[in-house]
Amino acid sequence: MRFGVRQFELALMQRMRDLEAAKVDDALKDMGATRAELRAAHTQWTAMAHSGRAPKGRSLFRMALGPPAYEGVHQVGSLTCDVAHWKLPSWPELRFEVLLGPGGEVWNQWFVRPGGARPLSFADLVPWGCVVADVGEAFPGACHLEGSAPQHWTVGFTHEGTRYRARFVYGLYQRLDRADDDPA
Repeated sequence: MRFGVRQFELALMQRMRDLEAAKVDDALKDMGATRAELRAAHTQWTAMAHSGRAPKGRSLFRMALGPPAYEGVHQVGSLTCDVAHWKLPSWPELRFEVLLGPGGEVWNQWFVRPGGARPLSFADLVPWGCVVADVGEAFPGACHLEGSAPQHWTVGFTHEGTRYRARFVYGLYQRLDRADDDPA
């Protein structure tokens, strides 16, 4: 079975179900997709990513998504890394970014906002409405923390005296937890 943009989006959503199952279920309805198709896409993507015969790095993403909308370089400390962005239909205002290390290995893959972070208020924290950089810029003192599973990310911040943890999957906002209720 060919693995294309639709299957890639479904593979991403399978991991998003960990934190925002209702939003994923709504997206499945909009796409005319089933949970079985969602699971199959995730299984296929995982198998390709770990296969000794499948392309690696940027080539794997290019095989699934076609040519990137943008290719360039990104400075990380003293390293210059390659970066590629793809447009995905389910998130048209964002880009899926793949950051590649000097040997071509994938260092990071997540959603970013073209042109950088956008102004964000606490009320703007709605599932799939913002990315890590948006939250990091909007709340002074925000700190980046590890997520609880692969491709999960957390940003801790304080708003009106309450500590929160914004949860992300592939860099896309999923939900907000009070830090006081969270042992992590």
